[in-house]
Amino acid sequence: MKIAFIVGIFPSLSETFILNQITGLMELGHEVDIFSVKKSNEKKRHGIINKFNLMDRVYFFPDIPKNKLLRIIKGKLLFLLNFYKDPKKLLKSINIFRRDKDFVSLKILYYIIPFLRKNYDIIHSHFGNNGEIGVYLRKGGFNGKLVTSFYGYDLSTFINNNGESVYKKLFSSGELFLPICSYFRDKLINLSCDPQKIRLHQIGIDLDKYKFLERTLEEGDIVNIVTAGRLIEKKGYIYSIKALKDLSFKKKNFLYTIIGEGPLSGMLIQLVDDLGLNRYVKFAGNVNQDELLEYYRRSHIFLLPSITAENGEEEGTPTVLLEAQAVGLPVVSTFHSGIPEIVIHKESGYLAEEKDIKGISKYLDVLIEDQELRKKMGKSGRSFIEKKYNIIKLNSKLAGFYKELLEEK
Repeated sequence: MKIAFIVGIFPSLSETFILNQITGLMELGHEVDIFSVKKSNEKKRHGIINKFNLMDRVYFFPDIPKNKLLRIIKGKLLFLLNFYKDPKKLLKSINIFRRDKDFVSLKILYYIIPFLRKNYDIIHSHFGNNGEIGVYLRKGGFNGKLVTSFYGYDLSTFINNNGESVYKKLFSSGELFLPICSYFRDKLINLSCDPQKIRLHQIGIDLDKYKFLERTLEEGDIVNIVTAGRLIEKKGYIYSIKALKDLSFKKKNFLYTIIGEGPLSGMLIQLVDDLGLNRYVKFAGNVNQDELLEYYRRSHIFLLPSITAENGEEEGTPTVLLEAQAVGLPVVSTFHSGIPEIVIHKESGYLAEEKDIKGISKYLDVLIEDQELRKKMGKSGRSFIEKKYNIIKLNSKLAGFYKELLEEK
């Protein structure tokens, strides 16, 4: 099969789940190209990008000026420069006599440019807000089956900002919708998506890469607690830091490493300083997959106290929670969004209520104190991930979904 992946930004350190699907489908013998709205300015990249030469497969959509006059001028230039590639589609894309604002706004013209002279069996948009690009491509004459995956932002903040009818055209035009958890499946149904078009498809990880490791400490040794993710509100870092302040009154033998960067970096560094936690908290910045794996190996507990942000943004099923359990780390997280579907409370870790500083501190205290419990939960987490989140099985399942669509009459 020939498959087009549509993403918001590429490459992205935080979106390993998309990389895993791309490379997994390629290993299954399918041809995958990547179409991105923006190019990443991150300095680090995951090694898998070079291994599979993914940058040779990336095409970027032209920026669409917000100013109408500039949009028209740039649109005319794009039209003239690309006319030789496919005159019929380009002429169709500027059919301003149609009573359709997508043609009048020139969005169809802008989005079909990198697709000219290309045809795909499947056009798979990652994040619902990118799904409308698939709709534009369909209107522009591209007939690949439209598939859209939903991950979190697209079913929370994006809905709050644009209204519950924002996906109306997508739900009508698209053939398949893939929420990553049951919580999101229910949200799609509540938004009037046809249940017959929905298939649950979880994020998976490479279990050969994330190998189980049993960790043993001597009494009094430092217990390493680790967190990984963008430094943004929904990750709940404010509450993990405050919980560690509470914990520091009881325990001294821990170090908390926060991996990642983001808009809250400065505020969180200041909070650590204000609370006098500099000896207990370390900021590691951005890392690639291999570097993150080394942090997992050196750690004993994984912490991610996710919350619903003020703007309504929610997590989905954070990949780092799958990775942490796969390598044998007990998890402390929250009853938030799809997280209870991937962390079994009191079996592979503990879940506190959102923003529950005392609860987070209590669970960390229990795990720091009880090495045998850490080992037991670590084994339970690994077993759970092996059963449900093996990327090889999930990529085969995804290819099966594609095949079913292509076989439908």
